[in-house]
Amino acid sequence: MSRAAALLRRDLARLLLAGRGGGALLPVLFFLCVAILYPFAVGPDAPLLARTGGGVIWVAALLAAILPLDRLVEPDIELGMFDQWSLRGISEELVIAVRVLAHWLGFGPPLMLAALPASALLGLDGATLRTVELGLLAGTPGLAALGVTVAALTAGLRGGAALSGLLVIPMAVPVLIFGAGSLGTGGASGLALTAAASLVLIAIAPFAGAAAVRAARG
Repeated sequence: MSRAAALLRRDLARLLLAGRGGGALLPVLFFLCVAILYPFAVGPDAPLLARTGGGVIWVAALLAAILPLDRLVEPDIELGMFDQWSLRGISEELVIAVRVLAHWLGFGPPLMLAALPASALLGLDGATLRTVELGLLAGTPGLAALGVTVAALTAGLRGGAALSGLLVIPMAVPVLIFGAGSLGTGGASGLALTAAASLVLIAIAPFAGAAAVRAARG
């Protein structure tokens, strides 16, 4: 447990503090920019904004989650950190599992907070905002797991950062469909499916990510 806690502190420091990728502030600003610009794009039609605003929040959340992918795995492979952790008896599966948690903490809760002003800009009512927040709580961990897994798969490849984003978007479609579907007729069943898809991704991520890291190191 102490090793996992130490890894989590290190990962959070790298992901939250400002740096080459802008820290945790950049995804939140990107998220809010989408919410601000969308009403200008569709016009001042309040019913249309309220009807489509929840889906826009989900798309913005996915795009914001993609921004730090280039900092999730590849820098540690280049620095030989995974080799050092292996020598200390720390498995790649543990490192990837902790990285998923750190990635989620770096963008999930901040985006849930940013959804509050975004909902006002998009004209969402209280019930819709509640569903959006529950959906983000259920779905963003899966997006984090998917992001770390894809970052590990593309580590070391030329143009890996761009490739990661291109791979994450189609693979995240089920989470987006269930999450956005909960805002319509899906309701509680949509939230349950979002959580189920998220749990599957979380369960797969440590093993798939670790196998990709071992292949990249080899």
